[in-house]
Amino acid sequence: MKLQLRHFFVALLPLLFGLAASWGFAFSQNTCGRLVGPIFAPKCHWIQLQYQLGFQMAGTLLGCLIAAALGASLERRSRRAAERAKLDQGVSA
Repeated sequence: MKLQLRHFFVALLPLLFGLAASWGFAFSQNTCGRLVGPIFAPKCHWIQLQYQLGFQMAGTLLGCLIAAALGASLERRSRRAAERAKLDQGVSA
């Protein structure tokens, strides 16, 4: 059960990073005027959404990279533990 929870949380990382990046951009650029200036503000709503989606994709990519590195690290650690257990059984027997 513990292993499944660990895999679930590692797989959840890209979603969390993507949402955090998207929300971070949305809250830092709450008006279009801050993004493009007051002259083009009425026309920039779609541009703001495109930037927000870009930040979400970048956050998801970062989350994927972190999840891959963390997953590889956890897999390497579990393989070492399995090898140690196998060696300990061979010595004890």
